[in-house]
Amino acid sequence: MRVFLDANVLFTAAHNPKGKAALVITLGSEGLFQLATSAYAKEEARRNLERKAPDRLPEFSRQLSKIRLVADNLSIPCPADLAEKDWPIYRAAHACKANVLLTGDRRDFGFLMNAPELAVGLLIQPVADFLAALGAP
Repeated sequence: MRVFLDANVLFTAAHNPKGKAALVITLGSEGLFQLATSAYAKEEARRNLERKAPDRLPEFSRQLSKIRLVADNLSIPCPADLAEKDWPIYRAAHACKANVLLTGDRRDFGFLMNAPELAVGLLIQPVADFLAALGAP
């Protein structure tokens, strides 16, 4: 299984290394599934950490070393109601053939969450739903 991490998941994992988002990275690095993100998501998370919690940047770099960077594919169509700012995330998740896109962005991705039929087979979930489905704490 391939799991794509949105910028807010990357930010949260670095900001709270004992939280659920960090647990996803730990489980992926232990081989339970493959982790992927994009340069776009990485840069957004880095900018937000630099502004809000610069002391967490070393943890961010450590965690990123366990995550494969994948490219966006501009030819992949996005759902009509998805905010344009989220198109690079959606397209990169599809481009790397992710099974799951983890995001905390309920405002923009909410209508697609737990509805893979609306996202061309991509399961979009918050971290807590994903971990619950795995039976993780």
